Amino acid sequence: MKRYILPVACISFLFIASSTSAQGIKLAIHAGANMGKLDGKSFKDQYQLGYHLGVAPEIMFSSKWGIQPEVLFSQTNTTTSTNFQDMYKVSVNELKDVKLNYLSIPLMLSYRPFSFFTLQAGPQFSILMNKHNTLLENGGEAFKNGDFSMVGGAQINILKLRVYGRYGIGLSDINDIDNRDNWKSQTVQLGVGIAL
Repeated sequence: MKRYILPVACISFLFIASSTSAQGIKLAIHAGANMGKLDGKSFKDQYQLGYHLGVAPEIMFSSKWGIQPEVLFSQTNTTTSTNFQDMYKVSVNELKDVKLNYLSIPLMLSYRPFSFFTLQAGPQFSILMNKHNTLLENGGEAFKNGDFSMVGGAQINILKLRVYGRYGIGLSDINDIDNRDNWKSQTVQLGVGIAL
């Protein structure tokens, strides 16, 4: 899967660059905080702070409707629970913080009832950039290469400034060890953007 990361990123950036020359399109730079967690008995049920950074072309088909395909570097942090120790027979010393770095590609449908306010929703596919191989003593890979989720939220547009909040819920199980516990992501994103 790692060999596909660079081609996917290049194609996405070429699409974004070619799209910015069309009329009714703005390119925005986004950055902000992720409050993320993994659902499942193996992880603590609490949100932890991460971050995201990327580009987001705003392609409007009319004054109200458009799409916003994005390419984001996104980080999710979580901590394993004592259930992880019981299920996978690891020592208490192996319970640890987990940091997952993703290349996330959301495709948001945008609806602007007013010029200063946008509602957004759509699918997101995320490619895991790092493998956290140290969760098990044998070094087995713990997480799947990709995560598919749905994202929804709202954005405030003030001149070139964008202020947004989103909620994303994972639809796929990212547990690559076995099927004893389903691991699904949840993320709350808060961020700002600047339209170029």
